[in-house]
Amino acid sequence: MSKELKTGIVSILIIVAFIWGYNFLKGQDIFQPSNRHFKVEYSNVGGLTEASFVTINGLKVGQVSNIDFNSNPEKRGSLIVGFFVDNDIEFSKNSIVKIYSPNPLAGSSLAIIPKYDDEIAQDGDYLQGEIEPGLLSSIGERLDPIQTKLEHVMVSADTLFQKINHLLDDSTTQSIKRSIRNLENTITDIRSTLKSFNGIIDSNSVALNETINNSKKITQNLANVSDTLANANIGEIMRKTEFTLKTVNSLLDGVNKGEGTVGKLIKDEQLYNNLTAISKELEELLRDMKMNPKRFVHFSLFGKKPKPYTPTEKDSIKIKN
Repeated sequence: MSKELKTGIVSILIIVAFIWGYNFLKGQDIFQPSNRHFKVEYSNVGGLTEASFVTINGLKVGQVSNIDFNSNPEKRGSLIVGFFVDNDIEFSKNSIVKIYSPNPLAGSSLAIIPKYDDEIAQDGDYLQGEIEPGLLSSIGERLDPIQTKLEHVMVSADTLFQKINHLLDDSTTQSIKRSIRNLENTITDIRSTLKSFNGIIDSNSVALNETINNSKKITQNLANVSDTLANANIGEIMRKTEFTLKTVNSLLDGVNKGEGTVGKLIKDEQLYNNLTAISKELEELLRDMKMNPKRFVHFSLFGKKPKPYTPTEKDSIKIKN
């Protein structure tokens, strides 16, 4: 074999190896074309590149082969993503191919969400595509409303500070300073008053101690009185008092009914009339004795008999009266 032939064979082998290696790096095995090709249309591929993985439930089943712009003028700007999947993986035409990012630092990949409610997808079919928002985009979407609210808050705060600046003019500032000085003076006066009060307390501490001791003694005496009352037979005293009151009530009842001497004296009208008549007669007798003592008492040193009493006309009138 000549050198030229050997050189040609080696060159062909190198070219074949290069082509195979290039396709292998792209995820294509030219010696085992056991896969099917599919296409998906997206408005934005979100960082998807050729040779990105294609997975089903997290398992790699294929690879992205190419990404090209759509040649249709009506869909200018949209992108056509071509990818291949192993022949033994089957799913229907209604399956969804979603672009997702496994983590913020990694590139995007394709995830097939398989469905089996229609005919099996064939080589060259177009599938329905979706874009799953990444972590950063999700955070951005959630931060957008917060940013809007924060902007409103900042505008409101700016307006508030402007109003405060308008209020805090020179005269208002001076008034606030005067108020602070007056407050300081007031605090100083309060401190002086407290010092004076403490001095009064110190000077009268002995009297205060005596007062407190006297209060303790009074409290102890009250406690002793309470103990005495507690130990006394209050129940027996109350029963005796109740019995005495009942007796007095029965006596007063009898007096009201005219029973007994006191009751008859109070209630018997005839006795009252008799006593009244006796009193009147006794009064007349005493008056008569006073005006005519000779009628009742006679005194003689020589044993002379008293003359018989002869009533005069005046005495008769008095007696009649």
